[in-house]
Amino acid sequence: MTSSPPIDELHYDEAPTVDSVPGPRSRELLEKQREIDSSAVAYPEDIPVAFEEGSGATVRDVDGNTYIDMFAGIGVLNVGHANPYVLEAVHEQADKLVHTVDFPTEARLELIEKLDEIAPAGLAGNQKVVFGGPTGSDAIEASIKLSKYNSDGDGLIAFRGSYHGATTGAMSLTSNTKLKEHYSPLLSDVVHAPYPNPFDQDKTPQEAVDHALEEVQAILEDPYGGLANPAGIFVEPIQGEGGVVTPPEGFLQGLRDLADDNDVTLVFDEIQSGFGRTGEWWASDWADVTPDVMTSAKALGGVGFPLSATMYHEDLDTWGSGDHAGTYRGHVVAMRAGSRAIEYIQDHDLLAHGRELGTSLRDRLREVADGNDHLGDVRGQGLFIGAEFVDSDGEPADDLVDEIQQYCFEHGVLVWTAGRHSNVLRLLPPLVLTHELAETAMDVIADAIEHATAAAKRTA
Repeated sequence: MTSSPPIDELHYDEAPTVDSVPGPRSRELLEKQREIDSSAVAYPEDIPVAFEEGSGATVRDVDGNTYIDMFAGIGVLNVGHANPYVLEAVHEQADKLVHTVDFPTEARLELIEKLDEIAPAGLAGNQKVVFGGPTGSDAIEASIKLSKYNSDGDGLIAFRGSYHGATTGAMSLTSNTKLKEHYSPLLSDVVHAPYPNPFDQDKTPQEAVDHALEEVQAILEDPYGGLANPAGIFVEPIQGEGGVVTPPEGFLQGLRDLADDNDVTLVFDEIQSGFGRTGEWWASDWADVTPDVMTSAKALGGVGFPLSATMYHEDLDTWGSGDHAGTYRGHVVAMRAGSRAIEYIQDHDLLAHGRELGTSLRDRLREVADGNDHLGDVRGQGLFIGAEFVDSDGEPADDLVDEIQQYCFEHGVLVWTAGRHSNVLRLLPPLVLTHELAETAMDVIADAIEHATAAAKRTA
């Protein structure tokens, strides 16, 4: 029996419908937040709004304005806001039991089994899953520990443009120096290699792959490579915060080969790119490459519950009792939600839907790019899409993307930014986004791009 309801019944009937934003109630709550909340709060600086409710790929603020959500909480809400099929199980579980540490429950074991169903081919049937904490950073920390525990090494290789989290180990792997500068020293032996970017004007895609792999090989094998005792390679199959950078063919397989040749673990960070986001369960499925270890979080919690998991080959399951721990590794409500989300994606064939719709969205952006010198590149897989903007000199145009985001907000579409220079328009809509809502949202986005680039030309 197909999980109900179908995706075209999930959303608010009228979207977008916006008046002047932010509205009075949003302004009131934003002001209160500035007074009593942490100064670390960031997202309202870009989109000043206070939300009240959501449904499917639509969300409503406290003033009654309704938006099409092309952001989904940074890729958390893959089956949409308040998905009824998921919430049915959530309410049922919450009335019975919420927290169990790592005692066995039907919810826990069911999710582990479902994760095995959708695991990459090389892990399915011979993997273990550890729940260590509620965030993606926790899953990365577990992966670091696992890599070190199973080797004689402690050195780690990550990539420029990467984002892996904000805890100490995860931040060490993250390449953004601005995030790290106040907290050093972090982990000592971490080396960052180049990540191949097809938009690199100085290299062909194949040259970019060759260069990146040569650098990784040198770090691993050159006696003067700088990393004395390597333990693992950590990589996003598609970089998210780095700008939805989709590596050319051969990169992930090359890393697989180097990891095998040098007896280090290969860890794929699928926290943003996984759980159906790219039109396959995992972005690495597009390359048909299996890691030793894979992290998942964000959409894993079904409808926004905090939950992370580290999936790894059973040969690496050498931990003793209690060697990895965490209080919130037994959030059974989130586990029930995750299982239901998997079922909903399967029953409604949302992977195929995401592939088809994602192609349509990228094609629309490329139509906009035709004749527009400021839209330099459109890339991604499925509903993981990036559009990179440059100025008249070909340099990153972050101000332009800020204007596009603001225009979209004022016209009822929520989009976000990414990239090393914040010059990438990033689209991460729920997988339940319908063709009709997508077309409406893209009309607004196209108008926003035209409006912003026309203004840029006038001031050039």
